[in-house]
Amino acid sequence: MKTIIRNGVVVDSEGSVRADLLIEDGKISAIGSHIEEMDAEVIDAGGKLILPGPIDVHTHFDLQAGPLRAVDDFYQGTLAAACGGTTTIVDHMAFGPKDCPVGHQLKEYHRLADGNAVLDYGFHGVLQHVDKKVLEDMENLILSGIPSFKAYMTYDFRLPDDEILRVMQSVKKTGGVLTVHAENHQVIGHLRKKFVEEGKTGAIYHAKSRPAHTEAEAVGRLIHLSAMADYPNLYLVHISTKESLMEIRKARQNGAKNVYVETCTQYLTLTEDKYLLPEHEGLKYVMSPPLRTQEDCDALWEAIGEGLVSVVGTDHCPFFFEDKVKYGADDFTHCPNGGPGVEERVRLLFSEGVMKKRITLQKFVEVSSLNPARIMGLYPKKGTLRPGSDADLILMDTKKTGVFHQEHLHGNAGYSLYEGYAYTGEIGLVMQRGKVIVKDGKFLGNRGDGEFMSRDIPELESK
Repeated sequence: MKTIIRNGVVVDSEGSVRADLLIEDGKISAIGSHIEEMDAEVIDAGGKLILPGPIDVHTHFDLQAGPLRAVDDFYQGTLAAACGGTTTIVDHMAFGPKDCPVGHQLKEYHRLADGNAVLDYGFHGVLQHVDKKVLEDMENLILSGIPSFKAYMTYDFRLPDDEILRVMQSVKKTGGVLTVHAENHQVIGHLRKKFVEEGKTGAIYHAKSRPAHTEAEAVGRLIHLSAMADYPNLYLVHISTKESLMEIRKARQNGAKNVYVETCTQYLTLTEDKYLLPEHEGLKYVMSPPLRTQEDCDALWEAIGEGLVSVVGTDHCPFFFEDKVKYGADDFTHCPNGGPGVEERVRLLFSEGVMKKRITLQKFVEVSSLNPARIMGLYPKKGTLRPGSDADLILMDTKKTGVFHQEHLHGNAGYSLYEGYAYTGEIGLVMQRGKVIVKDGKFLGNRGDGEFMSRDIPELESK
């Protein structure tokens, strides 16, 4: 089957050009002027931007968290992502039973996702403890299609510094990627206990118990550990504060290499005043790290522009508001931790970034598509518009505007963190591997259309 997308502006990280796009058998076959194929279906882009399919490499679908489970499974979550313009996801697997082997959760997540996801998908491995067998199994998985693993410096299965160092040394040997949730667990635990004892249990104390320096200190410590391991590929997830950026910037100036930084849309657009909303509404925004200040938002935008931040994801992990109230109304420390956002990401990033001239169109392509594909072993199959790549793309109409309202969204949470936010730039069409899966906001795909992606060990330049 052949398709020509005509009369659009093809955009990549290098620039933009008015051109036609020829798609054959799910892949981009040619880019040029006035492409003619007698038997091809023609899609008129109408002057819209043709952008590489956005990739979200930080989701938590169907995640079990204590007594609760994230309310978007791999069908509903990827459907929402698709309707928001995302064409590929890489999901962070949840912790498994205590002392389970590394491969345990991979089998479980294939059970959850295979035949359900509507988008192409991959998984990050998860580390709960470290011993010789874990490291051997991890290295084997890195070489067999799961090149990235997640370690936590907080929560129940956090890794101590010595175990993180051992993992970094293994990652350096294989060329994989270690992603880390960086927060100082002990200090946060002390502050949480202190606030509860003082009767300070409202949502705002979630933010106050995780101040900026608890993230920045952990970031600095990780970078020093990475130096001891000769700088493996280190990917810092959901960085939220200017203090962390200062640590990263300083480290790079001093010669640190292979440090990649992710932030999320909520840390670019929302601030901690949301925790003060009445009627327990602030609990909707309980996530870790917490929302910060406008100064932090501004610093993150600046860091995207200068290339310090490489990726913008979501950390999508929604729970029902009634459960957040049930568990967290009297004590923020019991509130389910996480929120929705996978459907709003692309339009928010485009509107707040490109249309408000905080970042260039090329930088948008980098942080939403190209960089996540390169860092996570998907490039050049994904993340770019060039002959031989998968025909994953979106058409963006820069003249159309909209407002986020829950009734127009597709996730199960029942609310949006961005309710009532106006945006400029509407997605007219979403294509995955040459098939139109969303058109004018209507989902046209099918459950199970997504394919599991065995990812490559990334070829990254040291920086």
